[in-house]
Amino acid sequence: MPTLALIGAGPGLGAAVARRFGREGFDIALISRNSEHLDPLAADLKQQGVHARGFAADVTNTQALRAALDAATATLGPIEVLQYSPVPHKVFMKPVQDTTAADLHGPLAFSLFGPMAAVEQVLPDMRERGRGTVLFVNGGSAVRPHPQRAGTSIAFAAESAYAHMLHDALAGEHIHVAQLIIPGAIIPGDEHTDPDQLARTLWTLHEQRGGFRHYASPMDT
Repeated sequence: MPTLALIGAGPGLGAAVARRFGREGFDIALISRNSEHLDPLAADLKQQGVHARGFAADVTNTQALRAALDAATATLGPIEVLQYSPVPHKVFMKPVQDTTAADLHGPLAFSLFGPMAAVEQVLPDMRERGRGTVLFVNGGSAVRPHPQRAGTSIAFAAESAYAHMLHDALAGEHIHVAQLIIPGAIIPGDEHTDPDQLARTLWTLHEQRGGFRHYASPMDT
């Protein structure tokens, strides 16, 4: 069975994506810093007919993240879809005038070095198999910097640039890279940002393999 590696697994969007891809025959590698949440999430998904396993790693520790992806591959098989969607820490969201150069180490490790390490880890197998999908999920500050969330805005912009270059560079190798922008909060019951709706959107991005950047809902003007 194909494997989805879900970096940033949690009970909201992560669980919804796991259910959606699980219904399509994917095994799910759940990767999260909080290891105590992984086993209950995997058990809950199992009750819903989804084969999922948890692998603990802090995305700012690239060695641990690589090891988790390696363990997921050894346990479940080569990763065909990689989704990078951990929720940034609140400490990254300081006003721009209060943000120093030192404050950017954390956001960049989280939103740039982490996804780069993850892609580097899974890309060789995708190339060998001749197919793959990499999905980046970001908030609206990735495309519209927010002066009260400087660290995340800067790091998301770097992540976006990296992802867009990957999209262009890998298209000829049948490896699709896409970004989903979620303006504002994920709201259960909302027609655009309900977790199950977002999961359907991410499945569509994988299946239809269209352009690079997509929006879950319109950006406010």
